[in-house]
Amino acid sequence: MKFPLKSIAMSSAIALGLGLGGGYWYVFVAGAPQLDPPEAMANTGLNFQLVTFDSPAMNEVRTYGVVLPPQYNRQPHKRFPVIFLLHGGHGDATDYETKAKLTSVLHQLYQQHRLPPAIVITPDGSDRRGSSPFYDPDYYDGPNGKVASLISTDLVNVVKSRYRTLEGPQFWAIGGLSSGAWGAFNIGLRHPNQFHTLFSHSGYFKDESGPNNSPQVFVKQLPKAQQTALRVYLDAGSEDQEYLTATQQFHTVLDQLGIVNEFHVFPGGHGIVGADVGWNYWHKHLSDSLAFVGRQFKLAEQASHSSSKSPSKS
Repeated sequence: MKFPLKSIAMSSAIALGLGLGGGYWYVFVAGAPQLDPPEAMANTGLNFQLVTFDSPAMNEVRTYGVVLPPQYNRQPHKRFPVIFLLHGGHGDATDYETKAKLTSVLHQLYQQHRLPPAIVITPDGSDRRGSSPFYDPDYYDGPNGKVASLISTDLVNVVKSRYRTLEGPQFWAIGGLSSGAWGAFNIGLRHPNQFHTLFSHSGYFKDESGPNNSPQVFVKQLPKAQQTALRVYLDAGSEDQEYLTATQQFHTVLDQLGIVNEFHVFPGGHGIVGADVGWNYWHKHLSDSLAFVGRQFKLAEQASHSSSKSPSKS
């Protein structure tokens, strides 16, 4: 029997828990944290903050993480591009900082001029069931809550109202890892007037809830102009056969549609220990996806400047 992609993490956790005996607590209560996590850099000058907001879609107070660029307070009239990062199963708004060392990644990218200064947002994508290793978040509007509206409408509006954001969709990106990657495409492709750049680490593109929440299916239904505007980054680990196959298939679909995309296969994949495994994988390759995002932001900025300098027709 072939397990649905969303069940792989659960079945792996079950196997590990059964195999370790006392490890049952480790896997199911502690959530199987990385045994050899990536190290954070000291003195990055960047701060990760958790912030609350009211969500009409979920009818409750929700949280998100935010990292503002170093120039944000020094340049009070400047506006910035925006990046949303969606966590995977059994995760929350803090994952990218506590586990993937987000501020360390951003610091390096800023120092290397591979990413323009950006407002980075890490939503809590958990649905009404909360967080559990037994299931992944439902990144859509369904029986467990309107998570898609939470992110695409409520949180987008909050971010626009609280921070100095650039308005055009060419300056907004959304991506994620594992089930968060699926969620980023499920949401991003439904809101092409908000997000032009999408990215996936170790993701999948068909969901067991059906074609309505399967980006590989409905990306074909987008108008050609919206397909043309998209910029997509994909990667998967060589040891993650199910996720690798899913990503390769989606890459093929994007190529057939003429959608600009970049696809990489890297060593490693999901897991809890190893230099190329789990959070070490996602920490390392977050630099790759965000550098791709950075290139799209730079091209959009250049196009904006060129347009503003063009003489108007009388």
